[in-house]
Amino acid sequence: MTIEVADALAPLLAPFEMGPLKLRNRVAMAPMTRSGSPGGVPGPDMLDYYRRRAEGGVGLIFTEGVRLSLAGANFDSNVPLFDGDEVLAGWDRIRSAVQAAGAKIMPQLWHIGLTTIPKIPGYEQGDDLGSDQIGPSGIAGGFGAPTEKRREPMTQREIDAAIDAYAVAGANAHRLGFDGVALHGAHGYLIDQFLWSVTNQRTDRYGGGIAERATFAAEIVAEIRRRTSPDFPIVMRFSQWKAHDYEAKLATTPAELEAMLRPVIDAGVDMFDCSARRYWEPEFAGSDLNLAGWTQKLTGRPSITVGSIGLDGEMIDSLLGKSAGVTRIDRLLEMMARGDFDLAGVGRGLIANPDWVELVRAGEWGRMKPYTPDLLARID
Repeated sequence: MTIEVADALAPLLAPFEMGPLKLRNRVAMAPMTRSGSPGGVPGPDMLDYYRRRAEGGVGLIFTEGVRLSLAGANFDSNVPLFDGDEVLAGWDRIRSAVQAAGAKIMPQLWHIGLTTIPKIPGYEQGDDLGSDQIGPSGIAGGFGAPTEKRREPMTQREIDAAIDAYAVAGANAHRLGFDGVALHGAHGYLIDQFLWSVTNQRTDRYGGGIAERATFAAEIVAEIRRRTSPDFPIVMRFSQWKAHDYEAKLATTPAELEAMLRPVIDAGVDMFDCSARRYWEPEFAGSDLNLAGWTQKLTGRPSITVGSIGLDGEMIDSLLGKSAGVTRIDRLLEMMARGDFDLAGVGRGLIANPDWVELVRAGEWGRMKPYTPDLLARID
């Protein structure tokens, strides 16, 4: 049955195309760590979790962060891997189920670098930094931990191994028939640690100015591109803020933002996933454009906005045990209508409401369930 789309919802529910990627609407499921894969193997409950969101009408699914096959990439053994026969067989079943339900799907490749992860109910992560963790200058920080030197800077051999691990995972996604691949370059993790001047104090070609600090990210993109195909979609998530420092900035001006993103564009990235705490907040003085709006304007690449869409509480508060109530998305629709960005990334709203897209389409906000922290600790 065809439902007539109201004019106000048209920017969100209209189809989207980028090369071979053809989406039925502009709603992307944001990547959200669930730690529901014992031993790193995604099982039937994970398949049901993703399939339900695809059946609920979402256009594109970014999987939760998948840990690279590299010691120190993540010290939570319940975070899914993306290498090995059993693991990839599980992901292939998930991919097939999501695509059969009409959505597209991309794995998000994740290396936490030299950072800590907070204790969250239902998670099984450790308290201390692992001995195998790495960072560009050996400076650790994140989630309340002090930003201080804990290790020696990464060697060229370690950098090469990390780039290779990203590329292996990207090639696996391409071979299995995923619709693209996403890089987690935000929130204080490894790629972000190279981008940020506080954690990257290198004097070689991976450090220096803001464009030089993007070299590591650019080399990852270029190597994934080399091992996949010219039109295989590559998305990179980045953020200005850190989980332990909301005021942190990678770029303080539009010119700096463009300089940081240009090497990654030249390497072959197709789209940027722009993570903000609150999507409606302007990024730079003198304009009401948010981070995704500025990114699209400066680069000409499609962009995704994300940050408290449909909820009245931001993500870190939820991680720390606070609930978030339902809000309307009128401001989001206004921003999309004027072309600020291309896709909207919905996270916790889709955890609470697998059919979030259809509820929005029908205008049934009263049926929306709020997000509660207990939802994060179980697969549903």
